[in-house]
Amino acid sequence: MTFASLGLIDPLLRTLEHLDYRTPTPVQLKAIPAVLKGRDVLAAAQTGTGKTAAFALPLLQRLLQQGAPVASNALRALVLVPTRELAEQVHESVRAYASGLPLSTYAVYGGVSINPQMMALRKGVDVLVATPGRLLDLYRQNAIRFSQLQVLVLDEADRMLDLGFAQELDELFCALPRKRQTLLFSATFSDAIRTLAGELLRDPLSVETGMRNTAAKTVRQWLVPVDKKHKTELFLHLLEQRGWSQVLVFAKTRKGVEQLADTLQQVGIASDAIHGDRPQPARLRALERFKAGEVRVLVATDVAARGLDIQALEQVVNFDLPIVAEDYVHRIGRTGRAGETGEAVSLVCADEVDQLSAIETLIQQVLPRHEEEGFSPEHRVPQTGPGGVVLKKPKKPKKPKVAAGKGKVHLGNWFEESEKPNVRAVRKVPSLSGKKTNRP
Repeated sequence: MTFASLGLIDPLLRTLEHLDYRTPTPVQLKAIPAVLKGRDVLAAAQTGTGKTAAFALPLLQRLLQQGAPVASNALRALVLVPTRELAEQVHESVRAYASGLPLSTYAVYGGVSINPQMMALRKGVDVLVATPGRLLDLYRQNAIRFSQLQVLVLDEADRMLDLGFAQELDELFCALPRKRQTLLFSATFSDAIRTLAGELLRDPLSVETGMRNTAAKTVRQWLVPVDKKHKTELFLHLLEQRGWSQVLVFAKTRKGVEQLADTLQQVGIASDAIHGDRPQPARLRALERFKAGEVRVLVATDVAARGLDIQALEQVVNFDLPIVAEDYVHRIGRTGRAGETGEAVSLVCADEVDQLSAIETLIQQVLPRHEEEGFSPEHRVPQTGPGGVVLKKPKKPKKPKVAAGKGKVHLGNWFEESEKPNVRAVRKVPSLSGKKTNRP
C-alpha cells in the first residue's frame, strides 16, 4: 500500500517523498481515507507510529479543496494539545506537510508573550495548533474567532479530557461551531474516556492498531530494584557501565529533576532539565540542545512525556515511576519510534510497588527484573505476577516496643517518612465539568 493509494493529492505526495515517507503506517492506512471522507475519528495507536501525519495530511487536503479563504482573526482547523512542547512539535510537522500548499499554520501556547500571537492571528490562519489555556486567553480578548472552523483535532485526547483541562474544554466547546469534523488521537484510552469522547463525535470510525495501552514492541523494557537513597548512585553507575550516549530521564517532581540535573553537572556530565517551573524559552532551549547532541542527559517531569520526538533516541530511564500508569506508556514511547529500537529502564524502590503493579496491569506484562551488583535493596520490592498483581505485600510496620527495664524503643520495620508508599489513587474517570488545575 502506498500514500497515493490512500487518495492524497500530488502536492502532498511530493512533500512526503521529499520527507522520505515511503509506506503508510497502520494508523495512517485506516485514518487517512476516513478523514478525507469527512468522518469523525477516534484513533488509538502506539507512540511513534505516525499519528500526526494520520490527521494532518488529510486535514490539509480537505482545507485546500473546500471552503472560502480564511478571514481576519479566524481559523479553519484547530489542533488542541496538552503541552507547549507538543504544540511546537505538532506545528513543526504540520508546517512541513503544508510546505507545498497555499495554507498558513501557526502555534499558540502559554509561557511566552501573548502580543506577538495576537498580531500574527490578525491575518487569520488555516491551521492553528494550541494549548487550551492560551487559546482561551486569545478568544476572551477577541483575538480569534471560530466562525470558519471546519475541523477540530484533540491530540493526546486522553490527557485533553483529563480533569486538568475540563473547565477550559467546557468553555471552548461552547464557543466552537456544532457542525464540524472532530478527530481524537492518542496512544492511551480508557473505556470510560472512550465513552466520554463518544459524546463529542458523530458516528465516529474507531481506529485501533495493536493492543490498547501498549508501547511499541521495538522498546525493550526492564527494571532494577533499588533503595530510594541509592537511585542517583545507581543511575550514574548504569550511565558509565553501559556507555549510554544519550538518555532521557523522567523524575516525579520538579525538585527531583533539578537535583538530579545538578548532580550530573557536578560530576562533569552535560545535562539539562525540563519541568513546569522553567520558562518556556529555557524549556525549548534545553530540548534543542538535547536534539543537537550538546546534552548527554535530559532530565524531565511528565511535561516531556508527550511532545518529544527525538530522532534515534535509544534510552529512556524512569528515575521515578509515574503516578498515573498511562504516563509510563507515553514516557517510554519517546524511544523506539518510527520502527527504530529502544530501551526503557525503570529504577524501582519498595514504596513504588503499587505504581509498578498498576503499570504492569495496564500493559499486561510483568517487567523483567535485573539486580545490579552492589545495589541490592535493603527494602525488597515485592514480586508481582501476571496482570501486575502484587504477589506478596510488604509487611506492615511493627508497633514500637519498650525493652523490659531499659525504656528503649524498638524501631522494627518502620520506614522514613520520605519512603512511605505513595497512596494517591489511580486517576478516576473525568467529567468535563471537573475542577481546573494547571494549564499549559
